Amino acid sequence: MLDANLKKQLDTYLQNIVNPIEISVSVDESPKGKELNELATEIADMSGKIGLVSAEDQRTPSMGVGAAGETPRIRFAGIPMGHEFTSLVLALLQSGGHPSKADPALLEQIRNLEGEFHFETYISLSCQNCPDVVQALNLMAVLNPNITHVMIDGALFQDEVEQRQIMAVPSVYLNGEPFGQGRMTLAEIVNKVDSGASKRKAAELNEKAPYDVLIVGGGPAGASAAIYAARKGIRTGIVAERFGGQVMDTVGIENFISVPYTEGPKLVASLEQHVKEYEVDVITEQKAASLETGDYVEIGLESGATLRSRTVILATGARWREMNVPGEQEYRGKGVAYCPHCDGPLFKGKRVAVIGGGNSGIEAAIDLAGIVEHVTVLEFADTLRADDVLQRKARSMANIEIIKSAQTTEVRGDGSKVVGLTYKDRTTEELKQVDVAGIFVQIGLVPNTEWLKGGDLNLTRFGEIEIDSRGATNLEGVFAAGDVTTVPFKQIIIAMGAGSTAALAAFDHLIRTPDPATAQQGEAALA
Repeated sequence: MLDANLKKQLDTYLQNIVNPIEISVSVDESPKGKELNELATEIADMSGKIGLVSAEDQRTPSMGVGAAGETPRIRFAGIPMGHEFTSLVLALLQSGGHPSKADPALLEQIRNLEGEFHFETYISLSCQNCPDVVQALNLMAVLNPNITHVMIDGALFQDEVEQRQIMAVPSVYLNGEPFGQGRMTLAEIVNKVDSGASKRKAAELNEKAPYDVLIVGGGPAGASAAIYAARKGIRTGIVAERFGGQVMDTVGIENFISVPYTEGPKLVASLEQHVKEYEVDVITEQKAASLETGDYVEIGLESGATLRSRTVILATGARWREMNVPGEQEYRGKGVAYCPHCDGPLFKGKRVAVIGGGNSGIEAAIDLAGIVEHVTVLEFADTLRADDVLQRKARSMANIEIIKSAQTTEVRGDGSKVVGLTYKDRTTEELKQVDVAGIFVQIGLVPNTEWLKGGDLNLTRFGEIEIDSRGATNLEGVFAAGDVTTVPFKQIIIAMGAGSTAALAAFDHLIRTPDPATAQQGEAALA
């Protein structure tokens, strides 16, 4: 089950178990049942502090992890390999007393949660977003005896997926009711169940002293800006919904110079670690809502808090562009998806469509073709924009059909899930229908600037922030970097360079501009 190299790595990790734990397995004679039993046996044999017991569970095959002699509060319904193997390892270590590296204040908040919280998370083993959610909920179950969590492999428990009509992962249920969908951090989950958390956090943020440089956004541009600013010895902060931005949803990265191949979550982890080596105040789970200029630049947050800074660097990035057709929002997460790697396995053996004939669209079609029955690619233009090598690969696959000059006009559903789409043939104006269970939208990016519209900041008609060669905007003290700007190419490495440029320009502005605090002190002395 486990190869020699993986066993060697696991053996090193298992040395960190402090207290005895047990793995409880509920298996049958199916191939997956035997596979899970083999995995559990191999792990138990590797440490004298791990016991192995049999137990009945409503889901089979499944395995529970918990302190010896206690009913396990963590359960894996399925075989936690692939992206979820790390989730299993962390569950073993944390159940055995190995401490988490999460913020101590957040850990204490989890311990103090009152009430009964029974979480279920539907995942796919190919989903790069799912482990963060699984690991967060597992940790909560370790820390608080009133919390339980079960990870459910949607591909293995198809009957539940059909019954609950789950078409996007991760999908989280709390006490039997939908709780959340998509990537969520530990702090986001805790704050969602702790109703008073947002008010306490807003009050705390309002008390923060002004920054010299405040970066809005935690992607590659924001991280680069933070590092360059902090190295100048000035007071630096980052405020973002999550660290990593759109890169967290990127699977394979093969054009990051000097690194032949990496994955989005791995790169983000490295970026975050690098940022935290400096004195940068990192504030996450906060969304910017307004920008005002005056003595200081003020960033208002949706939580009600306001942060002040002498300079601000806007690096809020971009997100997947939507089709904006009837039915898209209604069936988002019910057949309309934006991440083929995450949600593709939920459509195994079904017919799906991909909207967009660029690199991301054709790559998605090729990826999905190995899982689903058939893929229909719809491209608005009369030619594909994808690289020739990708086009050749797609055309060589028997279950991929490419339709050009096709304008998607409607997502069709039965009230609970997608059943097809309607498109217009742009050469004949004829409306046609395609019956599919899933629609994967891959038509580019849109900048995250809605919160800036209607203000004094200059935006293009596409919503991008207008900048000069130094990253400066039309507002004094306000700079911008990365995919949210007019930079012509939306690439990770370009965003990083733009972030460092903006930080250096902001520093240059600071050394040439009086500090408002110093000016106010001078005025007070003269009064």
